[in-house]
Amino acid sequence: MRPIGRRGFVTGAAGAALAVTGGGAVTGAGALTGGGTAAAAVPEARDARAPRRPHPRCAFRGMWIATVANRDWPSRAGLTAEEQRAELVAHLDTAVERRLNAVVLQVRPTADALWPSPYEPWAQYLTGTQGRDPGWDPLGTAVEEAHARGLELHAWFNPYRVANHTDPTRLVAGHPARLHPEWVLPYGGKLYYNPGLPEVRAFVQDAMLDALRRYDIDAVHWDDYFYPYPVAGQVFADDEAYARYGGDFPDKASWRRNNTDLLVSETAARIKALKPQVAFGVSPFGVWRNIATDPEGSDTRAGVQTYDDLYADTRKWIREGWIDYVVPQLYWNIGLPAADYAKLLPWWDAVVRGTGVGLYIGEALYKAGDPAHPAAWQDPKELSRHLELAAGYRAVGGHCYFSAKEVAADPIGAMTTVVADHYPTRVRPPRQG
Repeated sequence: MRPIGRRGFVTGAAGAALAVTGGGAVTGAGALTGGGTAAAAVPEARDARAPRRPHPRCAFRGMWIATVANRDWPSRAGLTAEEQRAELVAHLDTAVERRLNAVVLQVRPTADALWPSPYEPWAQYLTGTQGRDPGWDPLGTAVEEAHARGLELHAWFNPYRVANHTDPTRLVAGHPARLHPEWVLPYGGKLYYNPGLPEVRAFVQDAMLDALRRYDIDAVHWDDYFYPYPVAGQVFADDEAYARYGGDFPDKASWRRNNTDLLVSETAARIKALKPQVAFGVSPFGVWRNIATDPEGSDTRAGVQTYDDLYADTRKWIREGWIDYVVPQLYWNIGLPAADYAKLLPWWDAVVRGTGVGLYIGEALYKAGDPAHPAAWQDPKELSRHLELAAGYRAVGGHCYFSAKEVAADPIGAMTTVVADHYPTRVRPPRQG
């Protein structure tokens, strides 16, 4: 199953329509169509950047382990507890072999859990049946085994996605979405909790932070899904909630952004109250706004903008200090006309500089060698050039790779090249430095 965008992995997934105007179109997570071409060479101009830094003693070197749709782990539903554990440990060992120092494990993929949660059922991706006890504690084991290997364990949660289908009766009996059908909206072939309801925001925070209370995780990590990615011809039917709660806002878009702001700021405060040493990080889609939409936006022509389409003002969260780190998904090659890695990198560097928020760049390892993506991604050196370019920006504190399956398989040697060129030894994560 091919990922569409980054986190969807199923039909109608996020990031599906990154359409652009002009001489080409970016679709999915950066495939180039139309008249554009992709340049492989790193641009020569370096006057806006600091001199290349020496090899750091600490930097973030992470990889995502996706569990939704059995993308990375478990390799399929229904494995025995011993087989699941062995596969998980193998991913951790691969991270060590690649000289990484953090894993970002998806533990709440679809309003369910990879730990014995009192709020939500066991994830179906373990046993094949939602709510069935897998016979072990995956998150607890992951924390223990990661720490034993010197790896940080960042617990990755998806706040609002309920199911990759629209039939509530397919959810296990007793599922919160069945007990509270008024919380749920179908959209784009999926079910979502309605972010406009205060009781929903409170519940999803309780469900996620249960893992924080129980386990010695190093960070709470969110991906790019807040309000769902737009689907042509479909309406996210939150008019009733807007009528009830949106009276103080000039329009629905402002109200929706405030709902997302509340989720972020409230979660941040609760994390610091519970365990102030635990980080809070977000991995947003890589374009906040295009410069044509906002003069403070990036020099891109993306058809999705987080501010306007996902109602996620990621720049505000950085400026307000609500998050400890940000991992923008810069899933495009150097030189792509619509969304150039070399142009997005300095934009994010400037946004983060001086805020105290860590900046780690999300890298599209999954594109390397995939013929569905531009020619630049057929070159094993493309990702290594990303790290070379990023080394000139002082705010960039590391990189994170999507995802674990490709970190291990490395079909054209792109990850091997990154390790050889940039990771001569293992180093500490920034928060341990």
